[in-house]
Amino acid sequence: MTTVTTAKAAGAVGTAHTRVEGRDKVTGAARYAADIPFAELAHGWLVLSTVAQGRIRSLQTESVLAMPGVLSVLHHHNAPHVETDYIGALGVPPDPTLALFQHDRVPYLGWPVALVVAETPEQAREAAEALVVHYDQEPHDIAFAADRPDAYAADGIMPGVVRKGDLEAELAASAAVVDTEYSTPEEHHSMMEPHAATARWEDGRLDLVDSNQGATWIAGELAHLFSLDPAAVRVRSDHVGGGFGSKGVRAHQVAAAMAATVLQRPVRVVMTRRQMFSLAGYRSPTAQRVRLGADADGRLRALEHRSLSLTSRVFEFVEPSTSAARVMYDAAAHHTANEVVRLDVPTPTFMRAPGEAPGSFALESAIDELAEKCGLDPIELRVRNEPEQGPVSGEPFTDRDLLDCFRVGARRFGWADRDPRPGRRREGRWLLGTGTAAASFPSRALPSSATLTAEADGSFTVRIAASDVGTGARTALTLIAADALQVPADRVRVHIGDSDFGPASIAGGSMGTRSWAWAIMAAARELRERLALSAALPPEGITVRSNTAEAVGSLAPTEAHSYGAQFAEVAVDTSTGEVRVRRMLGIFSAGRIVNPLTARSQLVGGMVWGVSMALHEEAVRDRATGGLYGPDLAGYHVATHADVPHIEADWIEGIDETDDPVGIKGIGEIGIVGAAAAVANAVWHATGVRHRSLPIRPDRILAAAAEAPDA
Repeated sequence: MTTVTTAKAAGAVGTAHTRVEGRDKVTGAARYAADIPFAELAHGWLVLSTVAQGRIRSLQTESVLAMPGVLSVLHHHNAPHVETDYIGALGVPPDPTLALFQHDRVPYLGWPVALVVAETPEQAREAAEALVVHYDQEPHDIAFAADRPDAYAADGIMPGVVRKGDLEAELAASAAVVDTEYSTPEEHHSMMEPHAATARWEDGRLDLVDSNQGATWIAGELAHLFSLDPAAVRVRSDHVGGGFGSKGVRAHQVAAAMAATVLQRPVRVVMTRRQMFSLAGYRSPTAQRVRLGADADGRLRALEHRSLSLTSRVFEFVEPSTSAARVMYDAAAHHTANEVVRLDVPTPTFMRAPGEAPGSFALESAIDELAEKCGLDPIELRVRNEPEQGPVSGEPFTDRDLLDCFRVGARRFGWADRDPRPGRRREGRWLLGTGTAAASFPSRALPSSATLTAEADGSFTVRIAASDVGTGARTALTLIAADALQVPADRVRVHIGDSDFGPASIAGGSMGTRSWAWAIMAAARELRERLALSAALPPEGITVRSNTAEAVGSLAPTEAHSYGAQFAEVAVDTSTGEVRVRRMLGIFSAGRIVNPLTARSQLVGGMVWGVSMALHEEAVRDRATGGLYGPDLAGYHVATHADVPHIEADWIEGIDETDDPVGIKGIGEIGIVGAAAAVANAVWHATGVRHRSLPIRPDRILAAAAEAPDA
């Protein structure tokens, strides 16, 4: 196990602290994007297409404009121009969905065709629902299948195809081979707070109050879209009620900015829950094939992982489901490919552990199947296939505590008492089983800037354009600043979520806290040096500013990851199809844990999502309309309190010994990785039947039971 090594600090980091904004949240004092009042506020309501492919023939706006309170109807004949010929902050062109009301083309059901603006939200909604839009409808295609002939390999955020070795030769020479297909459905973020934005012009600047995962990111995109000087855009996002990858640049922000420009008054646009299913992104369904070949001792000779996802016809987004396979296990022949097919559907987007969540289900299920074929314990098979360096990159691991996670987890879970034979444990009507899976998620950092001020009253103020999407980042940054300044945490005030604070990392990819901490620590180091040289503080205090662009850019290429070992026990009733997860344990290695209280909450939350992914979540499209059945929280089932078992999340603490001065790796996404596979492997152990398609619904349990030889 890696030894924890930390610099001398004030002691705030590593001890449990309640959220600094907790009281405001539970008393209602914390204001979210749709809560903040503005004088002369108008309200916009998006009108979405009711066809999945075609053109807008006409809009009957006259009667709508005559309705009470209606101020304007924006559409492709009168909307301000937006510019989409640019490369965005994340290094890719913008999704054309942001080019609101620029043409009459409809590429999918739920495409924004108009914005109705009125004095009240009720008037805007009534008028929007009264707007008649005529379409020239065309045939659409939403049929996602593994055998699509028009699928193609695509890079996305990583190379689409990576190959080494002779796959077929190694498979032919293998003593044990697994060749299986897995599938995961379309999944939606479903955070508590809907997307909401209020735009206004103030002193020649576009001011946007928003719910997002990166204020400077949104400000940069809006500056590009409206051809504005970056200094002419300010985005604020104080409190965010969840994001999970969805709260980036979306149609509602652009619509609000357009309407504020036309009307020259503040305009608020809030998505409804149903609109979020069309406009806020989602996780693509996947069709995955995994082929594994091992020698007689269970050591891999061949590993192939191919994954197909879908994207819209207007924008290419790739779900990188083979990412975990590229770092978890090595083999003489190692082939991975991410492929996509373009369909008449909304564009998918990043969703908690993009790639790793669906990819780990397939890979870790296949590893479990290989262990069965080799007659090995699933943990022992992983031990025998532990790589010494990056299987694809060849780069060194900064550290790799995966096996330590399994050793600690196996002992605490009672894995040694497990009968490896499936279907042997029964408790009344329930068949009982246990399963395990590995987890990995990359540790990254983005350049960030921070401003620290030593105030005349002895307190310290931190300003950084971070985003707390419910993770406890505001509290973590308070503790980090306190330790870096060597002062008690109650002497530190942290202000976040304002693009005027300068560029900073987004809250995504489990890299937010690491990136922001780096900037705060750098500024604190300089501030302490300045204070040491100052005889007395001036009335305005002393302020320093940091920027980590050079330091982050100079990091040597390595394989840096968080790791985890997931364990699950399930009970299955094959007469009703019911599956109950009874207990889960996750042991993780995620570097320096800043706040154990919120860290455990993040890890448990990810594991709960894994239960939801394994047993409940599934968005289904109607081929006739191109839309979703039940696009709301009644029709889209997520795990609720009654579905959540006793879950334990813990960690082994370690900090890599490289040139990383922060030691934080990120915990926002590692909790979901491997969790669904652990549940699915436990269902196999309980019943003796493999379920390779998620979710493991009651009807699938019943169908499998009916097909069993002794049924």
